[in-house]
Amino acid sequence: MSFMSKVYSIKTVQIIKSDLETTWDFFSSPKNLQKITPAALGFKIVSKHHGDKMYPGQIIEYIVKPVLGIPLYWMTEITHVEDKKYFVDEQRFGPYTMWHHQHHFKQVPEGIEMTDIVHYKLPLGFLGDIAHSLFVKKQLKGIFDHRFKVVVEMF
Repeated sequence: MSFMSKVYSIKTVQIIKSDLETTWDFFSSPKNLQKITPAALGFKIVSKHHGDKMYPGQIIEYIVKPVLGIPLYWMTEITHVEDKKYFVDEQRFGPYTMWHHQHHFKQVPEGIEMTDIVHYKLPLGFLGDIAHSLFVKKQLKGIFDHRFKVVVEMF
């Protein structure tokens, strides 16, 4: 029996009825994160020096309340950016043992294909796996479902 928790992954693909410039400008701006996150998570950017556009090495700090309204500090670093193609955020401090989130953008005949790929690992070994099956997996799916709906309404 292993005491290490698994590495999980989620992939979502969404077609956005917009152009690449508009889509990239929206998603590569930290200030728009709150607009696409469920209000119940109490998501709030608290960093002061993150700038308006994403760049490699950028640090963004948040407070998020994922469980019972308890505020958690979360720091991510934008580790990779290729203009109008993709960017990657990785957790530096926060609720996960590992968080690696890729955001890809591609022009397709119907608009822009946005693909998110998240790899994540929970703390607490097998207890983290239990928490994942009880609520973390469902909560992450809910966040991406919410974002999907909001993006359709906005674009």
